[in-house]
Amino acid sequence: MTTTTPASNAALRLHHHAFVVRDQEVTRHFYEDILGFPLVATWCEREHVRGKERTYCHTFFELADGSALAFFQMADPADHTELAAATPTSLNHVALAATAEGQADIEARLGAHDVPFRVIDHGYCRSLYLVDPDGMALEFTVDAPDVAAINERRRADAHDELRRWLAGDHTPNNNLR
Repeated sequence: MTTTTPASNAALRLHHHAFVVRDQEVTRHFYEDILGFPLVATWCEREHVRGKERTYCHTFFELADGSALAFFQMADPADHTELAAATPTSLNHVALAATAEGQADIEARLGAHDVPFRVIDHGYCRSLYLVDPDGMALEFTVDAPDVAAINERRRADAHDELRRWLAGDHTPNNNLR
C-alpha cells in the first residue's frame, strides 16, 4: 500500500532485503536473466555472524529506485541450514511496487520460463505472487487508480479497525473486491 511521508524520516526507503540461498548462480539466473534485475554488487566475506565465524558470498540485485534484493550463500552447508528461513507454507514475502506495464513484463518473463505465479485482485491493489528457487515469496503490486482515496479512508479508521479485530470481531472490511 502506498503511503505518505512517514512521521519519522529515520527510514527513507528500502535499502535491501536479504535472504539466504543455496546457490548464487541459480539465484543470479533467476533474478538477472528471468526477472531482469541487474546484479550490481558481490561481496565475499568472512566475519563473526550470529555467534560464529562464517564465510559467505553476498549479492545485490538492483531495483529501479536504487534499493536491492540481496542474497547470502554460506560456504558451509551447516551455516545454510542454520540461517535459511524459507518455509513453503509461510506468508512471509517481499512486496515490490510495480506499474501495470512492469507487472505485465514480469508476468511475460515468468511465462516464458515456465515459472508458476498467481494473480489476485485485492481491490486496493493487483498482486502477482511467485516463489524464487530458494522459497522466497515475491509480490509485484500495482496500486488501484484511486489509491490515494483508499489510503486516506484506511488511515482514518486503522486504529478503530485494529481494536475491532482484536476484540474478536473478525468481519472483513474490504469492500473493494
